[in-house]
Amino acid sequence: MSHSQQSGYIVCPHCDALYVQHTPEFGERAVCTRCRTVLIAPRRNAFIRILALSVTNLILVIAALFLPFLQISRAGFHNETSVMDAVLAFSDGPLFVLSLAVGALIVLVPMMRMILTLYVLGPMVAGRAPARGAAKAFRLFEALKPWSMAEIFVLGCGVALVKVAALAQVHLGSAFWMMGVLVIVVLLQDNMMCRWSVWNALEKRS
Repeated sequence: MSHSQQSGYIVCPHCDALYVQHTPEFGERAVCTRCRTVLIAPRRNAFIRILALSVTNLILVIAALFLPFLQISRAGFHNETSVMDAVLAFSDGPLFVLSLAVGALIVLVPMMRMILTLYVLGPMVAGRAPARGAAKAFRLFEALKPWSMAEIFVLGCGVALVKVAALAQVHLGSAFWMMGVLVIVVLLQDNMMCRWSVWNALEKRS
């Protein structure tokens, strides 16, 4: 791998190995030799692509909240539910806290991460200096990652549907497919996001 720049040090976030920092060319990667974690992976026009994926995620989450998620039919009875119905399922009584947690993990936290992405990268894509507090916003974006569980929600629903399908007729609503696309878009965004490139851009443009 060729190197275009050398400055300072970089620490592997997984195994704490310390390396002299070399900035790869676009399309190349700097990988930890101990645990194979990708440390630096700059991509050309990555920021604007990440912004486009973030906007897509926001649209999918907001639309999926109110559109039908599942339709279940059994012995002449028919029931339809949305993601919002799932969030509010425990809103009465002592399980209200559980309802808040479900709403936060599958809706609010993913939306917050997308909004933070727009706040951090938007001004830089537009050619301006980073917004005030952009570094703290990106740090919060990273801290919220383990708590963003829209993908886990979709996976759990898929497992549950295997059992429910044996008892009743199940029809997947448009919101289910939106959440499925959301999982793919989130994976694409995480794969495209080079944290080092974001921090480097924030430092240079501040």
